[in-house]
Amino acid sequence: MKHTIIIGGGISGLCTAYYLVEAGHRVTVIDRGDISGGASFINAGYLTPSHFISLAAPGMVARGLKWMFDSRSPLYIRPRWDMDFLRWGLLFSRSATAKKVEASIPVLKALNLRSRELYEELYTTSGFDFQYHRDGVLMVYATEKEGKEELKLAERAVREGLEVNSLDAGALKALQPVFSDKALGAVHYLCDRHITPNEFMGTLRKWLEDKGVSFVLGQEVKAIRASGNRITAVHTTSGGYTAENVVLAAGSWTFELARKLRLYIPVQGGKGYSMDVRRPTGISIPAILAEARVAVTPMNGFTRFAGSMEFSGNNDIIRKERVQAIADAVTHYYNDIEISEGEKSLATSGLRPVSPDGLPYIGKSRIYSNLVVATGHAMMGFSMGPVTGKLVAQVINGEKTDIDLKPLRPERFRGY
Repeated sequence: MKHTIIIGGGISGLCTAYYLVEAGHRVTVIDRGDISGGASFINAGYLTPSHFISLAAPGMVARGLKWMFDSRSPLYIRPRWDMDFLRWGLLFSRSATAKKVEASIPVLKALNLRSRELYEELYTTSGFDFQYHRDGVLMVYATEKEGKEELKLAERAVREGLEVNSLDAGALKALQPVFSDKALGAVHYLCDRHITPNEFMGTLRKWLEDKGVSFVLGQEVKAIRASGNRITAVHTTSGGYTAENVVLAAGSWTFELARKLRLYIPVQGGKGYSMDVRRPTGISIPAILAEARVAVTPMNGFTRFAGSMEFSGNNDIIRKERVQAIADAVTHYYNDIEISEGEKSLATSGLRPVSPDGLPYIGKSRIYSNLVVATGHAMMGFSMGPVTGKLVAQVINGEKTDIDLKPLRPERFRGY
């Protein structure tokens, strides 16, 4: 029985473990935490074929510079002298072209649609107990300018074959009466789905434990040894581990671990914030509040309010002004919903691994024949979890992959 070590216990790592176990592998998962928090647990829970436009879109650089010094803005970059971040930013600006975004659309759409199929398969699999909702996601706008942009994007989504409805203010209120008069309309992406992330992660981990997967938790990877073109051992604070294959799915920490192997896989942690309201809100359909970039999701027993993209380094610092910006957006878009001081005090954060071109890294290393990388999904990590795991397992098993991995090759920025 082949043995695979997976570095990282987030959604990509655990989904990879699932498909490898299904293929008959012995698996060890190593994680610096206890697999109970972070972006894989606190995200909005969306499965989003609608998100086919890369984060590295034209105009995003100018918008980021405009918002850079506003700590309440949807995209906040904390000014700092960090050469790795500056180099990443240069690569981002080079990727933010219409041509490159256009080329990424079929890739992102294919990944999300295949992942949605795999979630549906998991939902019907014995041993998996989680809620799965097909209500779609509303993209709600409160200004005419944003409305024009969203409707233009909706037209493109229709051309891409996705299920989409455009709603004026009246139709939106009829569907979700809790919206305020500030909401001028919405695009309803019926193609999207949502689940409760911590519920899914819990049932997935239990399945893996029942199948004999070993979890090495609370252990930081200190070194990755190689001989020639093969990884020979992974050393943590508790000891060394060997296996035939190694999967690097360490999220925002991938860059530092890859550097130990002299690989350049640029990833920056984009911090997101999340608050759970455990009382009735009247919200029954997920929504993204477009101008504020805030996601609202009715989950199993609570409503989650999440948002923000903050580049301030790999840390879990909670910035109160960013939490307040999310709360203010909720009050603006909804009637009679206000997040209390107590609820804001329980806000959590997680780091999304962001690549410079908005595409994830999935595939085998060119340098090390037994190393596979799976990271860089930005805000679509949870949406793409199963397809990432499936593709990694196919690579390790020497099978034809469901999706062409050439645009996702881990060392595509080598030489920059």
